[in-house]
Amino acid sequence: MRIILTLVRKDIATFLRNRPAVVITFLVPVALIYIFGFVFGLNARDSGPAGIRLGVVNASDSPAAQQLVDALKAEKTFRVVTADPTVTPGRPLTEADARRLIHDRKFNFALVIPSDFIPARGVGLRLRILSDPRNEIETQTVNGLLQKTIFSHVPQLLGQALQAGARRYLGDVRTDQFNSEIAAAVTGAFGGDREKTRRSLEAGGFGALPGESAAPAAPPAPDLFSRLVQIETVQVAGRDVKSPAATRVVGGWAMMFLLFAVSGGSAAFFDEKNAGLFQRLLSAPVRRSQLLWSRFIYGILLGLVQLTTLFAAGRLLYGIDVFGHFGNLVVVCTAAAAACSAFGMLIAAFAPNAQAANGLATFLVLTMSATGGAWFPISLMPEFMQHVAKFTLVYWSMEGFSQVLWAGSSLGELLPTVGILLAIAAGVMAAAVWRFNRGAVFD
Repeated sequence: MRIILTLVRKDIATFLRNRPAVVITFLVPVALIYIFGFVFGLNARDSGPAGIRLGVVNASDSPAAQQLVDALKAEKTFRVVTADPTVTPGRPLTEADARRLIHDRKFNFALVIPSDFIPARGVGLRLRILSDPRNEIETQTVNGLLQKTIFSHVPQLLGQALQAGARRYLGDVRTDQFNSEIAAAVTGAFGGDREKTRRSLEAGGFGALPGESAAPAAPPAPDLFSRLVQIETVQVAGRDVKSPAATRVVGGWAMMFLLFAVSGGSAAFFDEKNAGLFQRLLSAPVRRSQLLWSRFIYGILLGLVQLTTLFAAGRLLYGIDVFGHFGNLVVVCTAAAAACSAFGMLIAAFAPNAQAANGLATFLVLTMSATGGAWFPISLMPEFMQHVAKFTLVYWSMEGFSQVLWAGSSLGELLPTVGILLAIAAGVMAAAVWRFNRGAVFD
């Protein structure tokens, strides 16, 4: 038994000395549990999506329309945009602005409150939702929250609509007289403050009976809601996309597998070192940096072939329109492969051995895939993590794939995204070369 316990202590000590194994066993699961906790609402203090940019176009002069805008601003899920940030500050959004900004990816959703928000005839409300549904989960979440916000304010909005219609047809004097008489009848029958009841009617409420709270009235039943509120849904981009569900997700999974392939290939440096290949190469007129650059170019070629193969498989299996955008897709794939290859070289330059390289690569690939949007929309994460996502190559690669396959962007429109990916590749590669030339990893 003593011998067995000694061997157990030996195994524990060996495990603790293997830092990559410790990281994969403990740190990676904790990090992913933390991220998934926010996505699935396990953190009660800050659960649910937040900071989703929502354009709001208010073309109505009705107070009820402004009340709806204020209600949306109070909803933590949305970051309401009412002015065009690309033109003169303070100019209210128009529907044309909203469509252009959705195309330019400033936001993916917009609510249009038209000038006939309150119809001239009949009772009800009219609204229009513009969307670029690049992610189905995010789209369903936003549509659900928009309808919930509208739904919960329908009674008061309709009350204000009735008041506005009454003043339009009866005039202010007769409408005020009507409100006063209704308030007198209500308070005479049930008691209460007559003036408070009159003010409630003018604000769109239906009066407050004695002992009742000032809470909003219960919303109408769903079938009644659908008859009272007409919501037109307009898809601004991606209407002609074939197999939209597959088009949305294939880029994220392709990037994760490419990162694993390229970072795994970086461990081959250590196999070549152990085999004595580097010593023989460095004895020839070959510099350290040339070894790294050759592996970098090889990684780009490998990544380009892998990505195009995966997208071709998506075309064969799910009907994704790859060949209709093949030229621009190759441009984005090349830039993404360069960023991934540079990432692999950085790991090889800083890791002391193959085990450390594999452990570090696993940790970074999984966390970048989770935070960069490869698994689920970043809008489901806290706002600070949404900002972190924009520092990952996964996020910008997926943006490029989405621009090509979903939005059908031109090469000129792709240049900013491609430029960011190439800048990431250049910056990461510069750090890798600096470390590789000064480190003792391959001495």
